[in-house]
Amino acid sequence: MLGRLRNMFRVPDLRNKILFTLLVVAVYRLGSKIPIPFVDFEAIKALQDQADQGGVVSFLNLFSGGALTNVAIFALGIMPYITSSIIMQLLAVVIPKIEQWQQEGQVGQKKITQWTRYLTVALAIMQSTGIIFALNQGSGGFFFGRRGGVNADLIPVFNPSRVALMVVTLTAGTAFIMWLGELITQRGVGNGMSILIFSSVVSVLPFQGGAVLAEGGRLQFAFVIAMGVAMIVGIIFVESGQRRIPVQFAKRVVGRRMYGGQSTYIPLKVNQSGVIPVIFASSVLYFPVLLSNVIPWKAVQNFINDNLVQQDSIFYIGAYTMMVIFFAYFYTAITFNPQQQADIIRKQGGFIPGIRPGPPTEQYLAKVLNRLTLPGSLFLAVIAVVPLIVFAAWNITQFPFGGTAILITVGVALETMKQIDSQLLMRNYEGFLT
Repeated sequence: MLGRLRNMFRVPDLRNKILFTLLVVAVYRLGSKIPIPFVDFEAIKALQDQADQGGVVSFLNLFSGGALTNVAIFALGIMPYITSSIIMQLLAVVIPKIEQWQQEGQVGQKKITQWTRYLTVALAIMQSTGIIFALNQGSGGFFFGRRGGVNADLIPVFNPSRVALMVVTLTAGTAFIMWLGELITQRGVGNGMSILIFSSVVSVLPFQGGAVLAEGGRLQFAFVIAMGVAMIVGIIFVESGQRRIPVQFAKRVVGRRMYGGQSTYIPLKVNQSGVIPVIFASSVLYFPVLLSNVIPWKAVQNFINDNLVQQDSIFYIGAYTMMVIFFAYFYTAITFNPQQQADIIRKQGGFIPGIRPGPPTEQYLAKVLNRLTLPGSLFLAVIAVVPLIVFAAWNITQFPFGGTAILITVGVALETMKQIDSQLLMRNYEGFLT
């Protein structure tokens, strides 16, 4: 292992990419500690204690790496970009222009990326405004006044000029994070946004693990560690599993040369959608909680407070499970189109053995994909929900190995190591996964 680790730094190009990625991550973590102006630092401590009790504040704090409860310039984290990406993917289903951009290759992808940036800034302005007003609402706000909440006000002097400056600061922080992620993607190793989420999640795990040890004792801590290791092994096993559909290409003569006659396969992963369904489901469930600050109906506010704020409620766990399964099917249908894949195979002169080209191939691919998506979606639901049930049964408020955190860390780590492996194998070095 040490020899393979040294191989990463023997290649100058790869070494520079890794060091650049680490530098960007360090800048991101630094911004998560710098607070915005005009906040009460004593009240920040009360907010951090509230986040330790779980719920939606803890979820948002997970994706911001602690920046939310620090009321830092990166408090919004990467969530506005994730939300805007979700919206753009959903709009591609109903807006033909965006679907056309997706089929234009790199040129169309640049247009989609640009509009995603615009939408991210717009969402950041709305979310930062909502957070600033919530911070000023004291006991009736989003951060305080819930179950076991505290009566606090993080902004002692609240006026339009200060609100505008704080909103601009948080929005600029989100735009800067988006730029950092794109820098990693272009000049570093791995997907930039995924790396930033990975660093945010990993940064809070040691503290939460120590809190579980202090709160639950050694026996429960050992069980939590064993459960985390089992989840990691299961995720790696499922993420590596795939169904290989063979494709045979017919021989054809072009001029004096013969082409085709080769066989290949279409790899369909068991978990085709990755961690996206878990993130989608979490985002959808925390959105009503954010809106509860502006909804005038008391009955709706009470329902949201009783069922969606705390992650150990039966309603939350049930809704979370159903949404994970739904988004697994939904995202898989968006990313893999059986009709388009069948047309590509037919135009290239290929066929699946035993299946006729055209509509029969499309039906076969759709059938196989649906069968694979079912166990993949159930696996995601189990990984996401089991920690919630275990911690609720033991009355543990710290969630160090939540399904979302484990899926993100393992998924991003595997994808990043695959990229590093490909770089090493190109230069005749033995990689980590070989």
